[in-house]
Amino acid sequence: MTERIAHICAAVRRAQVFADIGCDHGYMTQYMLKSGLCERAYISDISAKSLKKAEKLLAREIAEGRCFPVVADGLDGLPEPCDFVLIAGLGGEEIVKIVDCAYLPQRFLFQPMKNSEKLRRYLVERGAKIELDYTFSEGKEERRKYYDLILGSAEGGDVYTAREFRFGRNNVNGSSPYPFLFQAREELEKTEARLRLAQTEDSRAALLRRKTELEEVIDEVERNL
Repeated sequence: MTERIAHICAAVRRAQVFADIGCDHGYMTQYMLKSGLCERAYISDISAKSLKKAEKLLAREIAEGRCFPVVADGLDGLPEPCDFVLIAGLGGEEIVKIVDCAYLPQRFLFQPMKNSEKLRRYLVERGAKIELDYTFSEGKEERRKYYDLILGSAEGGDVYTAREFRFGRNNVNGSSPYPFLFQAREELEKTEARLRLAQTEDSRAALLRRKTELEEVIDEVERNL
């Protein structure tokens, strides 16, 4: 199990019916079932060939009638609503499309690979309550990768600031400052390096805006520690 999958497993919640959309190898569903965190589960992928990896891992649970493989595009093809849905490893725009074409799950855990801000804005506009919204990392030093994780529920409503939309609430308010600070500092260094090589006024202005934004959020997070 990779560090990334371990982080996601640590954030899942108990459910009656669990669904892993775009399930890849099916490790998270295996964890849910073996840990007794759900009664039954659906593993879903748009590709039957890709789904076979998870079917192989979960062969016993499928035979026992506790896990059901479904070839489907998002949530639409599942035979029943699921009260906890995991979508990990897809882009934020794709997650928005999947939810928008079906329903906002009662509980959800999303791990977007990009466009996290668009996903946050969509969830808040839909009236969702976001319980956790933070960055975690996998690997060390120059090989470190960063991922956002968003846990919440369909009802309750929420209010986000512009900076929270941009960077993630728990990162900004200091309740989960690491490894976000490492990510922001690394990006600031890269931005400053690009700024020194900027060839046009437009690119220089854009980089200066980004540099200021990063400096401000780093300062805010450090003050909240």
